[in-house]
Amino acid sequence: MSTGIYDIAVIGGGIVGLSVARALTFRLPGLRLVVIEKEAGLACHQSGHNSGVIHSGIYYKPGSIKAQTCVSGSNAMIRFCQEHGVPHRICGKVIVASEPQELPRLEELRRRGEANGLTGLRMLEREDLREIEPHCAGLRALHVPQAGITDYVAVTEKYAQLTLSQGGEIYTSCRVRSLTVNNAELAVETDARVFKTRFAINCAGLHSDRISRMAGNKPQIRIVPFRGEYYHLVPERRDLVRTLIYPVPDARFPFLGVHFTTRICGSVEAGPNAIFALKREGYHKGDFNLRDVLSEFTYPDVWRMAAKYWRTGLHEMLRSWNKKAFVKSLQKLVPEIQDSDLIPGGSGVRAQAMRPDGSLVDDFQFDAGPRMLDVLNVPSPAATASISIGEIIADMATKNFGLQRQRNQLAPLTRPISATCD
Repeated sequence: MSTGIYDIAVIGGGIVGLSVARALTFRLPGLRLVVIEKEAGLACHQSGHNSGVIHSGIYYKPGSIKAQTCVSGSNAMIRFCQEHGVPHRICGKVIVASEPQELPRLEELRRRGEANGLTGLRMLEREDLREIEPHCAGLRALHVPQAGITDYVAVTEKYAQLTLSQGGEIYTSCRVRSLTVNNAELAVETDARVFKTRFAINCAGLHSDRISRMAGNKPQIRIVPFRGEYYHLVPERRDLVRTLIYPVPDARFPFLGVHFTTRICGSVEAGPNAIFALKREGYHKGDFNLRDVLSEFTYPDVWRMAAKYWRTGLHEMLRSWNKKAFVKSLQKLVPEIQDSDLIPGGSGVRAQAMRPDGSLVDDFQFDAGPRMLDVLNVPSPAATASISIGEIIADMATKNFGLQRQRNQLAPLTRPISATCD
């Protein structure tokens, strides 16, 4: 165990936090780095509750951080999986227009994809679509050959192994209770011990805004949790879906709509919807946390968004409580799907940043201060883009914290340690 002051503490043991730790420990040998995670294991929230898709980057505005990191990160993720034996498959996806008004948006996605550097994109007529997905229906579809699937928990665990191999330390079961900042160091007080560090990187996901405020920062966003619920196709009906089948998304929201996803384990998921969660880690309909509810519904931006999009919100709630409504949405893509083909699956909670005017932050957002770097908005496709995001944050930290100047002064640890605060 390191007995002195750490150079960097990374708060959050999800895929982004571990990617940052991996990038920094490889870039700066001898860096005294610690990852602090509140759960008993790694990748317990967004990183372990997603569909495992390796996104291509087709959805995102050209020039945005999302677009740049997703395209480069997708290629890097595939190479990483190949090099480290992480299960993955490049299966491609189809984005399907079911109604005439969706056709211009489908064409816009093609233009975005090409602007972002994707190759091999192909518009499909109905007959061509049936060759790829025989049970799928639509007026037209866009084939994206680069999309794939993997296991992001396995990826996160590999990042952790590589971080440890470079002398980093990882502590689990360490919930951050307070952050005290002075000119020389930060004191990160957890349930079991206090970590003293020169600098900190906040990768706390669903709690990133709260961690930022603990340190005295004033982020101009608030995290609002959206729960996404999934169904699984029963095993005997998995042959209805071969690859990934997506609808044309509503451009007003950073969500992709209910879709079908083949999983690396062989199952097929259908979903998710997107509804306000009444708890930041509210994976079940009955989950409720008074602090989280007050945080959401006493924030004016939530009401501004609700007033503007209440019809969409009601539709999402209907799909949450009424299976037939969920099935009806899925039938736009695969008409043969019936109620009996679906069994309840898991769910995830998306940490979505919201501005004071009620708008949702679409792009990734990082805020750098003299002692702390806040990673405030990294929802999907953060898992796909995690290697590229890790490098960007490592660049920011190196520059902002002056780590290059300190590189030759950093004392190496005698041995890496992975431990639990208990």
